[in-house]
Amino acid sequence: MEDIKQKYEHAVIATDVVIFRAEENDLQVLLIKMKKKPFFDMWATPGGLVKGDESIDIAAKRNLFDKTGVKNVYLEQLYAFGEVDRDPFGRVVSVAYFALLPQGIKLHLKTTEEHGDVGWFSVDGLPVLAYDHKKIIEMALNRLRAKLAYTNIVYSLLPDEFTLTDLQKIYELILDKRQDKRNFRKKILSLKMIKKTGGKTTGGAYRPAELYKFIKKNPEIVQIL
Repeated sequence: MEDIKQKYEHAVIATDVVIFRAEENDLQVLLIKMKKKPFFDMWATPGGLVKGDESIDIAAKRNLFDKTGVKNVYLEQLYAFGEVDRDPFGRVVSVAYFALLPQGIKLHLKTTEEHGDVGWFSVDGLPVLAYDHKKIIEMALNRLRAKLAYTNIVYSLLPDEFTLTDLQKIYELILDKRQDKRNFRKKILSLKMIKKTGGKTTGGAYRPAELYKFIKKNPEIVQIL
Protein backbone atom coordinates (compact mmCIF):
# COMPACT_ATOMS: atom_id res chain seq x y z
CA MET A 1 0.00 0.00 0.00
CA GLU A 2 2.88 2.34 0.85
CA ASP A 3 4.17 2.39 -2.74
CA ILE A 4 0.89 3.75 -4.10
CA LYS A 5 0.39 6.44 -1.47
CA GLN A 6 0.80 10.05 -2.42
CA LYS A 7 1.56 12.09 0.67
CA TYR A 8 -0.14 15.46 0.97
CA GLU A 9 1.28 18.04 3.36
CA HIS A 10 -2.26 19.20 4.02
CA ALA A 11 -5.65 17.64 3.49
CA VAL A 12 -7.23 18.23 0.09
CA ILE A 13 -10.93 18.57 -0.65
CA ALA A 14 -12.90 16.50 -3.12
CA THR A 15 -16.54 16.21 -4.08
CA ASP A 16 -18.57 13.08 -4.76
CA VAL A 17 -22.01 13.20 -6.37
CA VAL A 18 -24.64 10.51 -5.85
CA ILE A 19 -26.77 10.74 -9.00
CA PHE A 20 -30.28 9.28 -8.75
CA ARG A 21 -32.89 8.60 -11.40
CA ALA A 22 -36.18 6.68 -11.40
CA GLU A 23 -36.48 4.59 -14.56
CA GLU A 24 -38.26 1.36 -15.45
CA ASN A 25 -39.88 1.09 -12.01
CA ASP A 26 -36.45 1.17 -10.39
CA LEU A 27 -34.53 3.77 -8.38
CA GLN A 28 -31.02 3.81 -9.79
CA VAL A 29 -27.66 5.41 -9.04
CA LEU A 30 -24.90 6.22 -11.54
CA LEU A 31 -21.52 4.60 -10.88
CA ILE A 32 -18.14 4.61 -12.59
CA LYS A 33 -15.62 1.75 -12.71
CA MET A 34 -12.18 2.49 -11.25
CA LYS A 35 -9.04 1.80 -13.28
CA LYS A 36 -6.36 2.23 -10.61
CA LYS A 37 -5.27 0.09 -7.68
CA PRO A 38 -6.24 -0.66 -4.95
CA PHE A 39 -9.78 -0.15 -6.29
CA PHE A 40 -9.23 -1.60 -9.76
CA ASP A 41 -12.51 -2.88 -11.26
CA MET A 42 -14.52 -1.59 -8.30
CA TRP A 43 -17.29 0.96 -8.69
CA ALA A 44 -17.56 4.47 -7.28
CA THR A 45 -19.71 7.57 -7.36
CA PRO A 46 -18.56 10.31 -9.78
CA GLY A 47 -16.28 12.85 -8.18
CA GLY A 48 -12.92 14.56 -8.14
CA LEU A 49 -10.70 17.07 -6.41
CA VAL A 50 -11.77 20.67 -5.95
CA LYS A 51 -9.65 23.07 -8.00
CA GLY A 52 -7.93 25.97 -6.31
CA ASP A 53 -10.02 28.57 -8.12
CA GLU A 54 -13.49 27.07 -7.63
CA SER A 55 -15.98 26.71 -4.81
CA ILE A 56 -17.12 23.32 -3.57
CA ASP A 57 -20.55 23.81 -5.17
CA ILE A 58 -19.00 24.69 -8.52
CA ALA A 59 -16.73 21.64 -8.29
CA ALA A 60 -19.74 19.37 -7.69
CA LYS A 61 -21.57 20.87 -10.68
CA ARG A 62 -18.46 20.43 -12.84
CA ASN A 63 -18.08 16.79 -11.83
CA LEU A 64 -21.75 16.18 -12.58
CA PHE A 65 -21.46 17.78 -16.02
CA ASP A 66 -18.14 16.09 -16.85
CA LYS A 67 -19.54 12.63 -16.15
CA THR A 68 -23.10 13.00 -17.53
CA GLY A 69 -23.21 16.07 -19.77
CA VAL A 70 -26.15 17.51 -17.80
CA LYS A 71 -26.52 20.68 -15.78
CA ASN A 72 -29.26 22.73 -14.15
CA VAL A 73 -30.68 19.74 -12.29
CA TYR A 74 -31.45 19.37 -8.59
CA LEU A 75 -28.20 19.23 -6.60
CA GLU A 76 -27.95 19.31 -2.80
CA GLN A 77 -24.97 19.18 -0.46
CA LEU A 78 -25.19 16.10 1.73
CA TYR A 79 -22.34 15.74 4.23
CA ALA A 80 -18.57 15.98 4.64
CA PHE A 81 -16.78 12.64 4.91
CA GLY A 82 -13.40 13.07 6.56
CA GLU A 83 -12.21 9.86 8.15
CA VAL A 84 -8.40 9.92 8.24
CA ASP A 85 -7.96 6.63 6.37
CA ARG A 86 -10.85 6.94 3.87
CA ASP A 87 -8.48 7.43 0.91
CA PRO A 88 -5.29 5.35 0.50
CA PHE A 89 -3.68 8.08 -1.62
CA GLY A 90 -3.58 10.70 1.13
CA ARG A 91 -5.64 12.90 3.39
CA VAL A 92 -8.76 13.68 1.37
CA VAL A 93 -11.97 15.13 2.74
CA SER A 94 -14.95 14.56 0.46
CA VAL A 95 -17.97 16.83 0.47
CA ALA A 96 -20.78 14.67 -0.88
CA TYR A 97 -23.81 15.82 -2.85
CA PHE A 98 -26.81 14.12 -4.36
CA ALA A 99 -28.38 14.98 -7.70
CA LEU A 100 -31.80 14.09 -9.13
CA LEU A 101 -32.29 13.54 -12.86
CA PRO A 102 -35.71 13.75 -14.52
CA GLN A 103 -37.04 10.81 -16.51
CA GLY A 104 -36.11 10.92 -20.17
CA ILE A 105 -33.21 13.34 -19.84
CA LYS A 106 -30.51 12.82 -22.46
CA LEU A 107 -27.14 11.88 -20.99
CA HIS A 108 -23.63 11.88 -22.41
CA LEU A 109 -21.83 9.42 -20.15
CA LYS A 110 -18.06 9.84 -20.31
CA THR A 111 -15.01 7.84 -19.29
CA THR A 112 -11.59 9.18 -18.25
CA GLU A 113 -8.05 7.89 -17.79
CA GLU A 114 -8.91 7.00 -14.19
CA HIS A 115 -12.47 5.80 -14.71
CA GLY A 116 -13.68 3.21 -17.20
CA ASP A 117 -17.22 2.00 -17.67
CA VAL A 118 -20.16 4.12 -16.55
CA GLY A 119 -23.41 2.43 -15.60
CA TRP A 120 -26.71 2.62 -13.75
CA PHE A 121 -27.34 0.30 -10.81
CA SER A 122 -30.43 -0.34 -8.74
CA VAL A 123 -30.07 0.96 -5.19
CA ASP A 124 -31.18 -2.53 -4.15
CA GLY A 125 -28.40 -4.23 -6.09
CA LEU A 126 -25.20 -2.22 -5.74
CA PRO A 127 -21.83 -3.78 -6.63
CA VAL A 128 -18.76 -3.69 -4.38
CA LEU A 129 -17.91 -0.01 -3.95
CA ALA A 130 -14.61 1.83 -3.57
CA TYR A 131 -13.66 4.16 -0.71
CA ASP A 132 -16.58 4.84 1.67
CA HIS A 133 -19.06 5.26 -1.16
CA LYS A 134 -21.48 2.65 0.17
CA LYS A 135 -21.92 4.81 3.25
CA ILE A 136 -22.30 7.94 1.11
CA ILE A 137 -25.00 6.37 -1.07
CA GLU A 138 -26.89 5.07 1.96
CA MET A 139 -26.90 8.53 3.52
CA ALA A 140 -28.01 10.14 0.25
CA LEU A 141 -30.86 7.66 -0.09
CA ASN A 142 -32.04 8.32 3.46
CA ARG A 143 -31.92 12.08 2.82
CA LEU A 144 -33.92 11.68 -0.40
CA ARG A 145 -36.57 9.60 1.34
CA ALA A 146 -36.88 12.09 4.17
CA LYS A 147 -37.14 15.12 1.90
CA LEU A 148 -39.73 13.47 -0.29
CA ALA A 149 -42.12 13.54 2.67
CA TYR A 150 -41.91 17.26 3.42
CA THR A 151 -40.78 18.99 0.22
CA ASN A 152 -41.77 19.13 -3.44
CA ILE A 153 -38.42 17.90 -4.83
CA VAL A 154 -40.18 15.01 -6.57
CA TYR A 155 -40.48 17.45 -9.51
CA SER A 156 -36.78 16.82 -10.14
CA LEU A 157 -37.38 13.16 -10.98
CA LEU A 158 -40.28 13.55 -13.42
CA PRO A 159 -40.50 14.83 -17.01
CA ASP A 160 -42.24 18.12 -17.78
CA GLU A 161 -45.60 16.35 -18.20
CA PHE A 162 -46.76 13.30 -16.26
CA THR A 163 -49.85 11.48 -15.03
CA LEU A 164 -51.01 11.15 -11.44
CA THR A 165 -50.10 7.48 -11.70
CA ASP A 166 -46.55 8.42 -12.71
CA LEU A 167 -46.30 10.69 -9.69
CA GLN A 168 -47.63 8.08 -7.29
CA LYS A 169 -45.20 5.47 -8.64
CA ILE A 170 -42.24 7.72 -7.81
CA TYR A 171 -43.31 7.99 -4.19
CA GLU A 172 -43.96 4.27 -3.91
CA LEU A 173 -40.65 3.43 -5.56
CA ILE A 174 -38.46 5.62 -3.36
CA LEU A 175 -40.32 5.14 -0.09
CA ASP A 176 -40.81 1.41 -0.78
CA LYS A 177 -44.40 1.71 0.40
CA ARG A 178 -47.71 1.41 -1.40
CA GLN A 179 -49.95 4.50 -1.38
CA ASP A 180 -53.74 4.39 -1.39
CA LYS A 181 -54.67 5.76 -4.82
CA ARG A 182 -57.70 7.80 -3.72
CA ASN A 183 -56.06 9.33 -0.64
CA PHE A 184 -52.81 10.06 -2.48
CA ARG A 185 -54.54 11.93 -5.29
CA LYS A 186 -56.75 13.86 -2.89
CA LYS A 187 -53.70 14.97 -0.89
CA ILE A 188 -51.59 15.89 -3.91
CA LEU A 189 -54.34 17.92 -5.58
CA SER A 190 -55.14 19.74 -2.32
CA LEU A 191 -51.56 21.04 -2.14
CA LYS A 192 -51.98 22.89 -5.45
CA MET A 193 -48.43 22.17 -6.55
CA ILE A 194 -49.48 20.60 -9.87
CA LYS A 195 -52.01 21.54 -12.52
CA LYS A 196 -53.53 19.98 -15.62
CA THR A 197 -51.82 20.69 -18.92
CA GLY A 198 -54.97 20.10 -20.97
CA GLY A 199 -53.37 17.14 -22.69
CA LYS A 200 -53.78 13.40 -22.33
CA THR A 201 -51.64 10.35 -22.86
CA THR A 202 -51.81 8.69 -26.26
CA GLY A 203 -51.35 5.11 -27.34
CA GLY A 204 -51.27 2.12 -25.05
CA ALA A 205 -53.99 -0.29 -24.04
CA TYR A 206 -55.57 1.89 -21.38
CA ARG A 207 -57.91 4.86 -21.51
CA PRO A 208 -56.00 8.13 -22.05
CA ALA A 209 -54.99 9.73 -18.74
CA GLU A 210 -54.84 13.45 -18.03
CA LEU A 211 -51.40 15.04 -18.02
CA TYR A 212 -50.15 17.34 -15.27
CA LYS A 213 -47.18 19.61 -14.69
CA PHE A 214 -45.66 21.27 -11.64
CA ILE A 215 -46.72 24.86 -11.03
CA LYS A 216 -43.30 25.67 -9.56
CA LYS A 217 -39.96 23.99 -10.07
CA ASN A 218 -38.01 25.22 -7.10
CA PRO A 219 -37.63 23.50 -3.72
CA GLU A 220 -40.33 24.31 -1.17
CA ILE A 221 -41.52 22.91 2.13
CA VAL A 222 -44.72 20.98 1.44
CA GLN A 223 -46.11 18.49 3.94
CA ILE A 224 -46.97 15.66 1.58
CA LEU A 225 -46.80 12.57 3.80
